[in-house]
Parts: sequence; C-alpha cells; structure tokens
Amino acid sequence: MARKIAFIGLGNMGGPMAANLVRKGFDVTGFDIFQEALARLAQAGGKTAGSAGEAARGADVVITMLPTGEHVHAAYAGEKGILAMAHDAAVLVDCSTVAPDVPRNIAEAAAAQGRGLAMLDAPVSGGTSGAAAGTLTFIVGGEAGALEKTRGVFDAMGRKVFHAGAIGAGQLVKLCNNMLLGVLTIGTCEALRLGIKNGLDPKVLTEIMCQSSGQNVVLQTYSPCPGVMENVPSARGYAGGFATDLMLKDLRLASDLAQQSEVRAPLGQIVKALYELHQSRGSGPLDHSSVFNLSATLDELPSLASNQRRQAGTAPVI
Repeated sequence: MARKIAFIGLGNMGGPMAANLVRKGFDVTGFDIFQEALARLAQAGGKTAGSAGEAARGADVVITMLPTGEHVHAAYAGEKGILAMAHDAAVLVDCSTVAPDVPRNIAEAAAAQGRGLAMLDAPVSGGTSGAAAGTLTFIVGGEAGALEKTRGVFDAMGRKVFHAGAIGAGQLVKLCNNMLLGVLTIGTCEALRLGIKNGLDPKVLTEIMCQSSGQNVVLQTYSPCPGVMENVPSARGYAGGFATDLMLKDLRLASDLAQQSEVRAPLGQIVKALYELHQSRGSGPLDHSSVFNLSATLDELPSLASNQRRQAGTAPVI
C-alpha cells in the first residue's frame, strides 16, 4: 500500500486530514501558503515543503484540498507543479470541490505525459468535524484500479468511500449534494426562526422535528441556531466550519451545471441568491450556517424576483 503522501492545502479541512494520515503511520509531506498551517502539520509529526511540486516529489499519492478550481490548476501546472514533479505511476487525488472539468483536464494532461500517472477526483462530505474525527465520506471519480490502489489512504481519513464513476463523477455528486445542503440549511433556518418568533424553545423544536418528517442532517448534527448544540459553528460565533464564501462557490458551480444541463433548479437558484445577499453583508468568512441571521425578502433579490415573475407571473414569498 502507498505509504508516502504529499498533501497540498492544509486549511480547515486539509490540515486535520493530513494529521490523521500522520497518526495512521503514513509519511506525510505537506505544503500550504500559510506558515501557521505548515507549523500545525509539523507539530502533528508531518514534514513540510516549500512548494506543491517539492511536496509531490517522490510521493506515492499526491492529495490536493484547495479552495477553487483556479488554485487546483495552479498547483498541478507549470515546470515545477505537481504534474511535472510527481514520480511515475503516482496517484493524484483532488479532494477539492470544483467544476467537473477541472479533474478531467488534469487527468488528460497527466495521461498525455505517458508516465502512468492516475487521477482521481475525490471531494468529501462530513465537514470540519468529520475531517478532525477521520469520519469523512469520499466521493470518488476515476478508474477503479487507481481507487483500489489508494483505498487505505482514504480509509485513514474517512469512514466511507463511494466510487461514483468516471473522472469528474465525484464532483458531479458533490455539487448535487451541496446544492441540497444549501436548500436544507435555508429551510431549517426558516423553520427555526418561525418557531422562535412564536415563542417556541429552539431546543425543544429541534428535538421534535428531528423525530418528525422535517428531520434532516442540519437539524440533527449542525444546528444553525446558537444555543441548541455544542461543538458546532453556531456555538462559537460561526467561526471555522464551512465558510459562506465556499458554500456560495459550490452553489454557483451547481447553478452553472444546471444551466449547462438544461435542468431547472428554482430552489437552488433561490438559495444561491440568498447566500449572495448574505455574503454581500460581510458574512463571507463565517460558517455557512450563519445564514440563520439573514433576514431577507425576495424584493431584496431583484434579479431572482424578475426571473421568478417571468416564469410564474407572480413573485413567491421567502
């Protein structure tokens, strides 16, 4: 089994994932543009490098966990990027959430080198708590052989591994999932705010809805309402977690995919517009569940309101 790992991107997700690999006995060399992230990996027992390419040199598996497709392309490209520096037959694993064409393009460039490099896209579900606990779900696209070659690496960081299909399929599943997460988050926030406004205790309301037909993962494990749960972002001023900026990035990618696929997704569009408004009010760095504090009407979203009126003749009320 592969033992030498390069890990590029040591942020809220990548840092704990890399640390779990170290704890499971892997030889991990990491790179991040922030020195404090490198220091945390070193404290956990990992090694550090001065660039993505340097970290990738000699690694059996190279893992990237980066904010956007642009960051991913930058890490892999160039004379001293991952593709140039990775050794023959290495497996390249991108755990970022990006457009499906990003891993497809990298896989094509890797294949063109003729050095046996394999590419997997493996976005994750489970959030920062899952990254820390080693209980992530990996949604993998790419060749089954490359997945089996790296299964032990995934098992060290997560609890479940799904093979979604060909390269890019992992990203397709993740975008569908995160669009649904956005819808569930907004719906949960609205239900809780409605109950609170009418005198209900949010803890009691949450407990009942978790045992009723409104149950969902946000209610059960990631309450957006302060004071309901411990060890979630809403309990610490929405610090850490999955940032609004990143949620909005994923919702925009899902919206683009829906448009390209000619699939109507009105709820996805509404949720994206609400997160755009939330971000515009300075909440981009806060966890996405901070949208609980957003009070908005459709009139504040003119482009969305206009589209809805054209399609339905009236404007729905949020």
